[in-house]
Amino acid sequence: MQVSVKNLKRYYFEKLVLDIDNLTMEKGKITGIIGPNGSGKSTLLNIVAGLDDEYLGTVEYNRQLINKNIYRKMTIVSQKPYLFRRKVYDNIEYPLKVRKMKKDKIKMKVDDIIERFEIEDLRDKRAHLLSGGESQKVSLARALVFEPRLLLLDEPTSNIDPESIKIMEREIVRFNEETKGTVIIVTHNMEQSRRLCHDIIYLEEGKVGY
Repeated sequence: MQVSVKNLKRYYFEKLVLDIDNLTMEKGKITGIIGPNGSGKSTLLNIVAGLDDEYLGTVEYNRQLINKNIYRKMTIVSQKPYLFRRKVYDNIEYPLKVRKMKKDKIKMKVDDIIERFEIEDLRDKRAHLLSGGESQKVSLARALVFEPRLLLLDEPTSNIDPESIKIMEREIVRFNEETKGTVIIVTHNMEQSRRLCHDIIYLEEGKVGY
């Protein structure tokens, strides 16, 4: 899914926090958004995710404005993920159940992604009792299991152990390569952006830098 931003302005009260004339994030690529704190990275991601509509300008998805069909094909993973107070398995299967997938296919896909993320030992644990790193892995697994056309990631590997980061980065790249889904990732980590991303956008004071 290609994402195009045109004449985008976002104010908080009277302060202009985003000012982007023209920006395209290419279909099927991993695009990184980097920049200092307060540069507008998460604000831009929330606008693209449809979580913030208090802006001027347009955001298009494959040349369409956001609608229910596009919402169903996209998802966002936040820095502090919200998980249901149920088992890890139940959390991961949720996007498939709401899309009315057949039970046998749900089981196959959930089992597969649990194995890929190396979280078999968490399968029957209550998700709200997990550690921060465990929660972030489960949240990403839940996002990937239904193979979105647009995956939005807001600092998905912040403050977690190196081994978990390695697993999550591997699965983000594998998702992109296998499904050709578009990925937009906000990160403070320049090395991570170089490892993962085809394109990198630098934001500073709400503007795209070069």
